[in-house]
Amino acid sequence: MNPAGGAVTRLAVRQVRRSALITLGLAATMPALVVATYTGVMADPGAAGSIAALAANPAIRTLFGEPVALDQAGGFTVWRVGTFVAVLLAAWAILVTTRITRGEEDAGRWDVLLAGRVPLRAVVARHLAVVMTVPVAAGAAVTAVLILAGTDPAGAAVHGAGLGALGLFFVAVAGLTAQVFPARAAATGSAVAVLGAGLLMRMVGDGLPEVGWLRRLSPFGLLALSEPYGQNRVLPLLILFTVAVALAGTVLAAAGHRDVGGGLVAAASGRRPRLRLLATVEGFAVRRLLRPLTGWALGIGAYYLLIGFTARSVTEFLADNPALADEAARAGFTGLGAVEGFAATLFALLALPVGGFAAVRVSALVAAETSRHLTLLCAQPVSRFRLLTAKLAATTGGALVLITVAGAAVWVGVTATGGELSLPAALAGAGNTLPIVLLSLGAATFAAGWAPRVVAIAGSLPATGGFLLLVIAESIGAPAWVAGLSPFAHLAPVPLIGVDGAATATMTALAAALIVGGALGYRRRDLQG
Repeated sequence: MNPAGGAVTRLAVRQVRRSALITLGLAATMPALVVATYTGVMADPGAAGSIAALAANPAIRTLFGEPVALDQAGGFTVWRVGTFVAVLLAAWAILVTTRITRGEEDAGRWDVLLAGRVPLRAVVARHLAVVMTVPVAAGAAVTAVLILAGTDPAGAAVHGAGLGALGLFFVAVAGLTAQVFPARAAATGSAVAVLGAGLLMRMVGDGLPEVGWLRRLSPFGLLALSEPYGQNRVLPLLILFTVAVALAGTVLAAAGHRDVGGGLVAAASGRRPRLRLLATVEGFAVRRLLRPLTGWALGIGAYYLLIGFTARSVTEFLADNPALADEAARAGFTGLGAVEGFAATLFALLALPVGGFAAVRVSALVAAETSRHLTLLCAQPVSRFRLLTAKLAATTGGALVLITVAGAAVWVGVTATGGELSLPAALAGAGNTLPIVLLSLGAATFAAGWAPRVVAIAGSLPATGGFLLLVIAESIGAPAWVAGLSPFAHLAPVPLIGVDGAATATMTALAAALIVGGALGYRRRDLQG
């Protein structure tokens, strides 16, 4: 046994253990909650048929996937939360893989590590191996939960294996981009682009049968083609697993053909100076924001444009079938009988990506500290408070841009399909999520001032944590005060009805208090403190 190699493995475990435990918990909890609610949702003998009819609508299939075996608790669970869990595992795999490989290398923390007896290829291999155990464990946990809940073991095994294979695929994709690009941002962005493209191909393939072949080119599509609790096909999962293994082999080969700190794609050795937005701290904060904001805007805009295109189809279908609208409400899809209600339901989800964007940007500030990129800047006559304020102002502006893009995209989609939704109403529905976004920004700022190591986790609590809390509370019939702890419980369905002014003011005030508290802590502590 190589002691040095074992130390590298333990280092990788230490770097991923916290987020891995959280991801495992979420991956196992969500299916368990849906299975527990299946009997209540399907208490009416005609409910399964009604939900199946709703799910057969092309627009619903585009959003939630092709329904399979909805008359079984397992099939219903896969349809309701299978895609959510798959995206969760994929996103975690990408972010963690690029962080502990290319991110650590960029920060210079691998220089001493690689000065020892362990070569670069072995270090990369050990880090990937550690990350890969998490999606495998998540797939096993989901399988165990579904079997213990009484669902068909074969379907549970196929679904769990599919989640594990998909997670392995995205670990390999992120590992490869970390070898190709010499910067963490480019590596992460490229891997996220693969995730977005794969999800979009699955959605288009499900919604438009004439291009259903697109699903065969998408990891999410291959996962759907396995049809857990239906046909229980293994071949699509074998294909996905084989591609993941091939990509992993390519990662190791690429790691052996590049220099430490470099990538297969060399950074530009020289270019004309770009001096725009460098005159002030505020301008520099905006400049640092523009590239990631563009990527976030494209992803959010594409998704909500698709929502707009499907809104009229869904609402007209439900207007002609009021019984189905009632069953959809019992299944958790409320307000789908009108374009405004459909938009309001899906606008509420906007708080998750935009809140995540806010948390990531504050986390980037802390990362710049730990990588010593702020050392020389802070040695200049620039106050820490001004530096933080510039970052927060730019991030808030970016969040407003994303919210506006989502609202405008829905309006364009609805209008293009002949639906009725005014632009002010669409923008109001998207803007209704701003208080939760500000809570995420406030929580991340507070952590940046007092606990910088947990900025990303703290920033995700109001949006992602609040959403999961509401879902869990409603699924297990928890007391009303438990659900009331989630900010989503206080969002009015805008534009179906007006904004809840009291709730909006309360959440905004709380966000402001968190930001002020974080700013005070940031001024008091040292860099990297």
